[in-house]
Amino acid sequence: MTKVRITSGDYCFIAELLEQEAPETCAAFRKMLPLKSEMIHVRWSGEGVWIPYGDTRLGLEYENHTSHPSKGEMLLYPGGISEMEIILAYGRCCFSSMHGQLSGNHFLTITEGLENLYDFGRKVLYEGAQPIEIEEL
Repeated sequence: MTKVRITSGDYCFIAELLEQEAPETCAAFRKMLPLKSEMIHVRWSGEGVWIPYGDTRLGLEYENHTSHPSKGEMLLYPGGISEMEIILAYGRCCFSSMHGQLSGNHFLTITEGLENLYDFGRKVLYEGAQPIEIEEL
């Protein structure tokens, strides 16, 4: 099972890629690593943070998709009626855009550090964009 480390400032999380449930999404995501970007707070979805990718497309179809990620679940929305993005739920989340409810591929779940995820999400909410780095372990 492939693990990744997600780091932002003093926050560090370990997560597992769901390679059996979302093999194509995991393969595409691994090609993006190491990923360095910024997490911003969602606008429509509730308690979540995201990385927007605009018109980027990876040629992915839906697999293991959901509109209701649980705390610590990361989705990759392959694009369509809204821009491609990666979203991480830190609390109650219903994945949406200005066009309405969306469904993204659940490909990663945080397994260590989950107790600090809510605080990280609130930091993004109240202090703005936070640098993020994701690397394979």
